[in-house]
Order: sequence, then C-alpha cells, then structure tokens
Amino acid sequence: MGLLEDDAQWDATMAEAATVQSPARLRNLFVILLLTCGPSNPGQLWESYKESLTEDILIQARRENPGIVLDYTPDMFNQTLIILEDKALGMAGKDLKQLGLPTPQRTLDQRAAYNAILDRINRKAGGIIFLDAPGGTGKTFVINLLLAKIRQQSKIAIAVASSGIAATLLHGGLTAHLTLKLPLNLTQCEAPLCNISKGAEEAKVLQECKLIVWDECTMSHRQALEALGCTLQDLRGNGKLMGGAVLLLAGDFCQTLPVIQKGTMADELKACLKASYVWRHVHKLELKTNMRVHLQGDAAAGQFAQQLLSLGDGKIAADP
Repeated sequence: MGLLEDDAQWDATMAEAATVQSPARLRNLFVILLLTCGPSNPGQLWESYKESLTEDILIQARRENPGIVLDYTPDMFNQTLIILEDKALGMAGKDLKQLGLPTPQRTLDQRAAYNAILDRINRKAGGIIFLDAPGGTGKTFVINLLLAKIRQQSKIAIAVASSGIAATLLHGGLTAHLTLKLPLNLTQCEAPLCNISKGAEEAKVLQECKLIVWDECTMSHRQALEALGCTLQDLRGNGKLMGGAVLLLAGDFCQTLPVIQKGTMADELKACLKASYVWRHVHKLELKTNMRVHLQGDAAAGQFAQQLLSLGDGKIAADP
C-alpha cells in the first residue's frame, strides 16, 4: 500500500520549512529527519532541496564576488554536505553514507591526514601526531570525523582544546585544564603532573582511551604536554610515549603562542611545545588547502589567505 515507504510527509515538511526558515535552520531540520524519521529515499530528498539547503552559501559567494554572475556549483553543494555530516556526527555519531546521502569530498591532504591518524590508532602504535593546520583548511572537520569513527566502534576518544571557544567546536569537547586536571601552578612545578589519582573516574577514561585530541595546542605551555605524558605513563602502566595512547595535537604556530606574564620573546619561545623534550618524537602532518577559498572560488580571498600565510612565515618585511 505504500504507507511505510512514502516520503510525501517528509517532502511536505521540507517544502513548508524551505519557505519560512533560514538555510541554517533548514539544515538542522533535514538532519533530524534523516536521523529520526528514516525516509525511504534520502538521496531524492537531498536532490529536491539541496539548493534551499545551500542558499546562504551562494548568497555569501555572490556578496564576496559582486562583479561575477554566480550560480550553484558542485563545490557549494559539497560544502553543504560537509556541514550536514558534521551535524549528523555531532547528534548521533553517523556519517552521511550511513544515512543514504552522498559522501562529502575531502581534499587530498585531509584524506591523507585522516587515514594516517586512523592507521596509527588501528595499529595501536601510540605516539604523538601534530596536525599543522592554518585557519580554513578543514581541521575541525577532520578531527570530528576521527572522533566519530572511534566512538562508533564503542571506543573512547577524548577531545580537549586550549580555549573554551575552540572546545565548543569539537564533538564532546572540553577545555584541556578541566578534562586533564592540569595544575594551575604549572610553570612553578619542576616536574608537573595532572591532578588525577589512579582510582578516579578520569583515570579509568585515560587508561582505556584510544585517542586524545588536543586542539589549539600551540597556545599551551610545553610543561602541560609533559605533564600529560608523565601522567599517562603512570596511569596506563606503560613507559612508551604518552603511555601507548595516540595523542593528536592540532593547531598553527603562526597564531597565538603561550602567554608568559611579563615575559620576553625568549621566554615565549622556551614555553612553546617545540621546546619540549618530547617534540623530537612528534610525527607531523599538514593541511594546506584553504577550504573557504577552494569552495567559493574567490581569487581575492585566495590572495589574502596567501598573504596571511606569508606574514605568519615571516616572509613579509616589517614596516620601517
């Protein structure tokens, strides 16, 4: 009779919402429908409403390129798919493939980084990886994919960040100081440790976790990293680097570095993670493609992004 396989109700819901709701709200509704209502043909719903779901992205591109006639492009739809997948992962830990939608295309460097990190986790190789990712390269997208992948397997993945704002962008993210119980007098301790006893609940999580993500790590003092390393070795009873767990550090050293009260430039450099004795063991990965520029095809934005990178690398001479 077609009573169970008819998507007319969900089509009508999307059609009505598309006339009164913003694209951002429409995307939220679309993900909720996919997760809770089980439409029989989600791909057809996507094809019917992908332009409505992407309208704000097109408007933004037109605003940034006033002299160019722009219409919807595959890259714009891909950006919408990335947003939808991020929401689905955050709500239910499911990617779009599981929900019957096209998988968003990742750049080559995103795919390489994702596969390299996942391979290290699967091999139980442990160690530290640093994901060098300037703004706009899709770092948060890759991190959230990794977190969802590990958690889908009923394994523990911890997400922390050096700042509260950065932590809110990670699925299940909290600040590093709260999650890892880093001492407030970190720089005054000769051999700092996290304030976690072996019998605590936090200790059990750290003992069993497969992945620890530390975003915006470049803002943190090197002793915070060293404290975590020593604590993991103690709690996990493993003398290997980070107690045999995989630690993914992510950030950009061209951005904010550790703030040292009344410190000199030399003090800041000494406090950086690169000055730590563990840094020589870090495996480095890079994200280079600026997704905001790539998806919108904005030449001016691309030039500005390159100028910012050159400024961060010290390639632009200072004004006299």
